[in-house]
Amino acid sequence: MLLLRIAAVSLALAIAPAAWSAQFINILTGGTSGVYYPLGVALSQIYTKAIPDAKSAVQVTKASAENLNLLQVGRGEVAFTLGDSLSDAWKGDEEAGFKTPLKKLRTIAGIYSNYIQIVASVESGIKTLADLKGKRISVGAAKSGTELNARAVLKAAGLTYKDFAKVEYLPFGESVELMKNRQLDVTLQSAGLGVSALRDLATSMKIVVVAVPAAVVTKIGDAAYLPAMIPAKTYEGQDGDVPSITIQNFLVTHEGVPDDIVYKMTKSMYENLDQLVASHSAAKEIKRENAIKSLPVPLHPGAAKYYKEVGLLK
Repeated sequence: MLLLRIAAVSLALAIAPAAWSAQFINILTGGTSGVYYPLGVALSQIYTKAIPDAKSAVQVTKASAENLNLLQVGRGEVAFTLGDSLSDAWKGDEEAGFKTPLKKLRTIAGIYSNYIQIVASVESGIKTLADLKGKRISVGAAKSGTELNARAVLKAAGLTYKDFAKVEYLPFGESVELMKNRQLDVTLQSAGLGVSALRDLATSMKIVVVAVPAAVVTKIGDAAYLPAMIPAKTYEGQDGDVPSITIQNFLVTHEGVPDDIVYKMTKSMYENLDQLVASHSAAKEIKRENAIKSLPVPLHPGAAKYYKEVGLLK
């Protein structure tokens, strides 16, 4: 009898960590001055109320590529990512930061669009993409979604990193600080409209939002990149609409997260969109009817269950 009791206790101890890890929700975001982070904090608060038996946390990361690699090895349960990075991860594009195809990834939802925002100081003299040559630029953290976007846009504009006087690989907030200190001329940031780092910059110095013409978008040759407009007055001193590029963002998970947890995460997000919008205006774009359009990676079964319930999936 004693041996049976010991065996039962041992079995319970062996099972407990696995059960607990399945209830832990680590949300992989980006830098604190971007859009992913405040949305991640809001999601964590939503999950805490909707899934009382789960413990949620928010992790600052280098964003898309790092998030996807962490998901693949089970070091996170939910992550934000750009669509082109997600597609590259699924295919295993080594140049984009993925040594092998990340086949454990699963989609929760298509959310809002990033805008590629190239912002220069007025005193730099930059007005067009051609004027970037010989200037000092920050292109986002190395191998981040922003930096991959930067490579694509600059290549389509006929530029390489060698054409710049200096190239820095920095998060949004650090890039802006260097611009305010006159150590950089321009920053390229791929984020939702009204990103806090650029709002801060625009109130500290006169800026120019550099246009990305539709012809450049066409030259990129990737369906993930779509022509768009940054509306006038998005930033202080920006008086007119500026042509740019949008790229869809996705919320993703991995196949090891239990179906019931992903179902509750998906359902609670859409039932609390007002909390996401309160955390950042970019969330105004999140619409349930757009959640499963043009997915680069298969849906997680838990998310699919929710979309079937609301009539988006048959």
